[in-house]
Amino acid sequence: MKIGVLADGFRLSVRENLKAAREVGAQGVQLYAVEGETAPENMDAAARRDLRAYTRDLGLEFSAVCGDLGGFAFAGANPEKIERTKRIVDLALDLGCSVVTTHIGVVPPDESHPRRAVLAQALNAVGRYAESVGALLACETGPEPASVLRPFLDSLESRAVGVNLDPANLAMTYKTDFAETVRLLAPYIHHTHAKDGVLLKECDPEIAYGMVEAPEGYDEADYCLEVPLGEGDVRWDEYLGALRQVGYDGYLTIERECGEDPRRDISLAVGFLRERLARLG
Repeated sequence: MKIGVLADGFRLSVRENLKAAREVGAQGVQLYAVEGETAPENMDAAARRDLRAYTRDLGLEFSAVCGDLGGFAFAGANPEKIERTKRIVDLALDLGCSVVTTHIGVVPPDESHPRRAVLAQALNAVGRYAESVGALLACETGPEPASVLRPFLDSLESRAVGVNLDPANLAMTYKTDFAETVRLLAPYIHHTHAKDGVLLKECDPEIAYGMVEAPEGYDEADYCLEVPLGEGDVRWDEYLGALRQVGYDGYLTIERECGEDPRRDISLAVGFLRERLARLG
């Protein structure tokens, strides 16, 4: 397994983020490509070649590109989101990367729920395109347990649609059996995030992930908290051991979305993962 960093976590400019990733010892970077300088409409062919070369010259590669457009749970917005996701897939490939990550919304456990059909229609469309160009779409875990997500993925038309396995999203939503989650999702793991978090009290994922309007006074901080690697509810030895057991050898990409000193937290996370991976042998 290789160690990556979500580049925006350093909160610097695009190229300074990449330099910082190299300096903390990462092997790869995940690029945010939804808005700003690195959105597909803001990068012409020359800019894409330049960024790819700059990253390569630093000794890095792109582990994934983040194309999170807020999910595909609402049918009216999906035609535009599907087309925009395709353009992000094109950008990723131009950068030498085959994986695009995104949140999709909450998959309801009830197979007759109309949202499942809405999600499936959108993901089938993106999946067909991704497969045709040699790319993968990795849906972030978190809103639903693997026992719900796996059969939904099985029902889709394309195996290009899989998961970006984020153990913290799972840990911050409900009590999670990490080894069982890895086992169930093994055929679909395209990429992973290395993040940690604490579940303070249970919250309805429909509220937490914006599927329904939050009640008055709702504050996410009352329910969960992202923390540095090793300080939360993720059982890392169990989780990494399960990934090794199913043969995953891709990226563990560190995602640090908060904290006063992200560079320090990310650097410590690189060391934490190296030590845990060495322990696995």
